[in-house]
Amino acid sequence: MEKIHPQTLNRTQPPRIKDAVEFDLHLKSYEKFTLDNGIEVYAVDAGAEEVMQIEWVFYAGNWFEQKNLVAASANFLLKNGTSTKTAFEINEHFEYYGAYLNRTCYNETASVSMHTLSKHLEHLLPVVKELITDSVFPQEELDTYRQNMQQRLRVNLKKGDFVANRLIDVYLYGEEHPYGKYAKSEDFDALTREEILQFYKEYYQEGRLVIFVAGKLPANTFELLNKSFGDLKTRPVEVSPILALPAAEKKYRVTNDASGVQGAIRIAQPFPNRHHPDFMKVQVLNNLFGGFFGSRLMSNIREDKGYTYGIYSYLQNHIQQSAWVISTEAGRDVSEATVQEVYNEMERLRKEPVGAEELLLVQNYMMGSILGDLDGPFHIIGRWKNIILNNLEGQFFYDQINTIKNVSAEELQALANRYLQPELFYELVVV
Repeated sequence: MEKIHPQTLNRTQPPRIKDAVEFDLHLKSYEKFTLDNGIEVYAVDAGAEEVMQIEWVFYAGNWFEQKNLVAASANFLLKNGTSTKTAFEINEHFEYYGAYLNRTCYNETASVSMHTLSKHLEHLLPVVKELITDSVFPQEELDTYRQNMQQRLRVNLKKGDFVANRLIDVYLYGEEHPYGKYAKSEDFDALTREEILQFYKEYYQEGRLVIFVAGKLPANTFELLNKSFGDLKTRPVEVSPILALPAAEKKYRVTNDASGVQGAIRIAQPFPNRHHPDFMKVQVLNNLFGGFFGSRLMSNIREDKGYTYGIYSYLQNHIQQSAWVISTEAGRDVSEATVQEVYNEMERLRKEPVGAEELLLVQNYMMGSILGDLDGPFHIIGRWKNIILNNLEGQFFYDQINTIKNVSAEELQALANRYLQPELFYELVVV
């Protein structure tokens, strides 16, 4: 790099501000390993600090359960006891080494994730293996879990925002679809230890597993992973399509709290997944419409009208199907006006091409967000996990960058006329 002597700088001229769209972004490649039993490991070795993250992703989401809540309960209770350790002893072991272990259940997948200092990896992996192969789901732990979840549900059901999130998915997919299922108190009562054990055996002990690891990795990371997990039983698990059954009615008004002062608003339509040719360009249109703090919806409904503290639109992060959702809470007396303003902004996007300055603002925002997602190995492996689990190729990242930089106002207007039609949307207000 050419060095500039301080005396040659013209300090009366500010340095040129570079737009984010001018950046040439690259996604650091992963290394791929295969354990003795065929389990795939994707690794990003990067970072200056001696820390690392491992995520074990199982095809064990609610897509595969025969009874509501079995998948989520099996995932939650993984830490609550093995044949040799109590829940307290398990938590104490990870805390002793300063590690954090979490588990999360999604629709198609469920995961166990761990953050730890790199030097402690050898002491922690055998206990993670124990959770995956030897959890016993003690009845007393299940009883406590059931009681706590029912109490949490009772509290949440008083919140219009929580109720709205449940109902809009039912309207979009149907109550029996994995994306539309929601918890009822009686579902927790119906859970049995035997059903959870059977699900655990089928989808954790003998299921399909993919491992993602990132950070400053010890030289023997692969050997340690192979030692602990290379002898697990595995089998192919396919995510078979399940037909969504959207509701026939499209407009709903629900009273959840007669004395409430706010309305929870959801306006949504089914939308294709990432493999659809319009998906990337619609991401740009979505950000223009309601995807960030400078969006049309935010400028109108928050800044101009003062109806809400915040309003956003987004594409759901599902694998099989998706939906385009507008979400906000507004004053009860202005909820209907808020809904109308959402449709007004759709109409503007259909009728008027976006100006060059506003489009550049959105493009810079999106490029800046991606740049932030490339900051550090944990973010990078998160990008790769999203690509891999959605059955995409690495080129998807670069196609996305190219689309953001080059999509035209005319293309966005055409997409608005195709998708931002009020009659396509389900409309819900919960007060």
